[in-house]
Amino acid sequence: MPHPAPTPEGNAPNAPWLSLIFGYGPVLVLPIAAIGAWMGFPLALVIGQMWGGAILVFLAGVARGLSFFTPGGPHVSQMLTMILRFSLGLLALIASPPVGLALLLVGYASIALTDPWLARWGGAPRHFARLRPPQMGVALIGLLALFLLSLN
Repeated sequence: MPHPAPTPEGNAPNAPWLSLIFGYGPVLVLPIAAIGAWMGFPLALVIGQMWGGAILVFLAGVARGLSFFTPGGPHVSQMLTMILRFSLGLLALIASPPVGLALLLVGYASIALTDPWLARWGGAPRHFARLRPPQMGVALIGLLALFLLSLN
């Protein structure tokens, strides 16, 4: 039987306040950047792409950090998750806007799908199962809008 990652709130089903603030705060930049790009601010598209890539690389580090607390040591799925997020984030930072934003869409969608699964078997705090899908939904809305705006 898997056990939750031994973090301070590892077994809590509800997200702690700091996870909500530092979870939703950074991803809100993406829809705000999309609004800015739609309003014609010239750097909003680039800022959205750079921010999205930086956050995705950061989330790769989160996945790696959680693996240190996994009972029995890191699992292959955690390492693959980290490598996927890091690679997509890094490539998104250097790619043209449509390509970079498409890579970010894949990366953030993978988080919405994999983190709840990781949380259920103990590879991430339990509250990730409920936090990540809507959190990544906010990010995906912003990234999709930025992607569509980048095609013009």
